[in-house]
Amino acid sequence: MTPEATWLFAPGNTPHRFAKAAAAGADAVVIDLEDAVRPEDKDTARAETLRWLTGGGRAWVRVNAAGTPWFEADVDAVAGASGLLGVLVPKAEDPASLAALSARLPPGTPVVALVETAVGLHRVHDVAAAPGVTRLAFGSLDLAADLRSDETGEAMLFARAAIVLASRVAGLPAPIDGVTTVIHDADEVTAAARYARSLGFGGKLCIHPAQLAPATRGLAPSADDIAWAREVLQAADGSAGAVTGADGRMIDKPVLDRARAILRP
Repeated sequence: MTPEATWLFAPGNTPHRFAKAAAAGADAVVIDLEDAVRPEDKDTARAETLRWLTGGGRAWVRVNAAGTPWFEADVDAVAGASGLLGVLVPKAEDPASLAALSARLPPGTPVVALVETAVGLHRVHDVAAAPGVTRLAFGSLDLAADLRSDETGEAMLFARAAIVLASRVAGLPAPIDGVTTVIHDADEVTAAARYARSLGFGGKLCIHPAQLAPATRGLAPSADDIAWAREVLQAADGSAGAVTGADGRMIDKPVLDRARAILRP
């Protein structure tokens, strides 16, 4: 199966938006019990989420972080819900905690670990290898706040590279990049997704349906990428070793592997 590319959040205390999110065309819908919900609304959000997941709705759920006053109740509520597709864990730092969470969920329930703190980034390889973790995601806004840094591409480059590397070493799918805060600037969303893809990410968190189409464009191979890949494969057709393409560049196995990956459905 191709890993989900676009992940759309819907706040847990806005049940009128659940169905709209499900119909918006995202690869994955995430009902959010964490950042999008004020402390005084946590119980309501949890109850509305459970009502949706047991009434025919299907979604992922971002629970509150381990160690918060709401984590245990969140897990208890969603663990047995028939419509639960998987769990996103914010502030993922402790492999043992992730393994314990996975053990409380139905067997095979996917767990996405959000790496968004200095400690989580420091332990990213252990987090990626934790039992039950099926994918990593990046919380760039939270990490920038924790590091007291900017949230620019340059400032976050090390973190993104580390998350991509840890995912690959652990045999996980390409990770999911964080949100872009601008909503209605399609070009900016596409550029952010394209930049993440260039570093090895395979998905993006979205906060509004308007971001889905531009994020999908940015995560997909560009027309130039596709044209290059076709030229490479045509130049190497039937060759048993390295060849030289029309542009004078060497084409060997790594180049062919990249070309095939670009054209793979």
